[in-house]
Amino acid sequence: MENDKKNSLPIKSWSLDDRPREKMLSKGVAALSNAELLAILINNGSKDRSALELAKEIMLLGKNNLDELGKLSIKDLQKIKGIGAAKAITITAALEIGRRRESEGIHQKTVVTNSRDIAQFLRASLKDLAHEVFVAIYLNQGNRILSYKIISNGGLSGTVADPRIILKTALEEGATGIVLCHNHPSGNLRPSMADETLTQKIKQGAALIDIRIMDHIIVSNEGYYSFADEGIL
Repeated sequence: MENDKKNSLPIKSWSLDDRPREKMLSKGVAALSNAELLAILINNGSKDRSALELAKEIMLLGKNNLDELGKLSIKDLQKIKGIGAAKAITITAALEIGRRRESEGIHQKTVVTNSRDIAQFLRASLKDLAHEVFVAIYLNQGNRILSYKIISNGGLSGTVADPRIILKTALEEGATGIVLCHNHPSGNLRPSMADETLTQKIKQGAALIDIRIMDHIIVSNEGYYSFADEGIL
């Protein structure tokens, strides 16, 4: 009850140790809960609720899970009384920065050594999407990344990738290897029959022009699946 009373008061009236900003300065960012970090982003509470109270409600909306929170749209956040467009945009922008930080590794890692390198980047970029996206990563002879291209955007149940576009881009890039990648919004990592058929079709076409299909990686919130690691490429 005492904590409830404190939370309903403006944060400025709390003791210094309880204020998120002051707590970060005195104890370090790791000492703050997710709700306290959100409260800093929210900055000001509403007329009858503190920023921390609003932050805790946002965490509940995201099932107290940052992955789930990252899936919420600006409109979802605005369903909470006291969260207007400005606050919702600030939170969404901060989550996107975190997502982009996680995906930066693929750009800095010039040589791909295993499926995990690419899967880690792809999960950061694609795991929260509600629709399927098919991408191709083009490599040179030394497995250095030449480019990353979105081949197609699909619906809720799938996407269609044109092998001709994939191979045409490979020739334009001077690539000798390709890693195929797409996400499964359902969370199921197992490849469908259509996934396997498409992979073989692209592989056969690539072989005619001396280009190797190095892997086909499926990503979701559950992890990733590598055709090469499973020995079915």
